[in-house]
Amino acid sequence: MTTYAALLRGINVGGNKKVPMAELRTLLQGLGYGGVATYLQSGNAVFTSGHGDEQSLAAEVGQAIEKHFGFTVDVLVRDHAYLKAVREACPFPAAELEAKQLHVTYFSGPVDAERFASLDQPAFLPEEFRLGDRALYLYAPDGLGRSKLAETLAKPRLLKGLIATSRNWNTVVKLEELTGA
Repeated sequence: MTTYAALLRGINVGGNKKVPMAELRTLLQGLGYGGVATYLQSGNAVFTSGHGDEQSLAAEVGQAIEKHFGFTVDVLVRDHAYLKAVREACPFPAAELEAKQLHVTYFSGPVDAERFASLDQPAFLPEEFRLGDRALYLYAPDGLGRSKLAETLAKPRLLKGLIATSRNWNTVVKLEELTGA
């Protein structure tokens, strides 16, 4: 059995795509997953499974959500080893920063610097980003809501062909802990 985190993109935001966490837990249990738990209302679920891989599990969860709730949701599934590696590879001094200042955007596939080469990174300072393994680390000292860099990084032309979903550092840490338990 492997423990995974399912990261749902864009649910329970502004009254759109409402997915009650109790219903999500029941749905995941109905798929045969064990140890199902959710974290916050923003689409974080943890479960164990003895079959499939990240992609097939994400597809299975996404299809079940669409069938049950009647709308599509982008889903990424990541195992504990990956979540731990992302946390450990953080290029910013996470222990010295407030959680609202540090975010990770998880991607459905690999990303390279070429994708973001058109950005004038110095123009956004003191905000910065660094790339990792299917992840982007964003330092936004005034928080995500005020970040011009975050707004630019979310543009469809930069994310073409990818599913991308972001979590603040508290959630990054918690998901790694929950999948490691």
